[in-house]
Amino acid sequence: MNEVGLNISRGQDSLLAANKVLKNTYLLLSMTLFVSAASAVVTMMLQVSQGMGLVLFIGGFVSTFVVRSTARSGKGLFWVFVFAALMGGAIGPTIAMYVQVYANGSAIVAQALGGTALIFLSLSGYVLVSGKNFSYMGGFLLTGLIVAVVAMIANIFLQIPALSLAISAAVVMIMSGFILYDTSRIINGGEKNYIMATVSLYLSLFNIFIHLLHLLGALTGRE
Repeated sequence: MNEVGLNISRGQDSLLAANKVLKNTYLLLSMTLFVSAASAVVTMMLQVSQGMGLVLFIGGFVSTFVVRSTARSGKGLFWVFVFAALMGGAIGPTIAMYVQVYANGSAIVAQALGGTALIFLSLSGYVLVSGKNFSYMGGFLLTGLIVAVVAMIANIFLQIPALSLAISAAVVMIMSGFILYDTSRIINGGEKNYIMATVSLYLSLFNIFIHLLHLLGALTGRE
């Protein structure tokens, strides 16, 4: 086989590998979202407190490190579902609070879910159709995330409502950028582990949903 033929063969193998990672990522993401939804329903039915929800969230955060360390073994699949269950359980009390506090709480939750799904499908679809490489956004997105986290910590003490809304809007934009970035890395071969790809996309969706809830609650909620 000549050099040109060899390069074509390698390109086809890389494309097939990327497609396999993408397919496995979307399948696993769907499954983890289902587990999270079920876990959220359970904690809502059990009327788990916000404090316990925070404990579950911390457990979910810690489990991401376990997922990273086991992502290349069979244990990775087990731990990614543990992670999804903990994160879903953590969000249950927050959803229950919106439903109980606002007269249109159920509508706010539904709108946040719909908005999250629309953002994900639109951005992922755009990357898949266009084939553009958004890997250049990595540094910018990480910097923006750090700034947002610092602002969140500062606002714990400042308690400025307008700043809180600005932070939520910024987080939605940053996480939307991460969806572009992560999807682009998958289809361009930058991410070869579908478990890690799933966790990255899951966290983007989780944060978009949480902050859309906050924005919608503040802007359209009626107590």
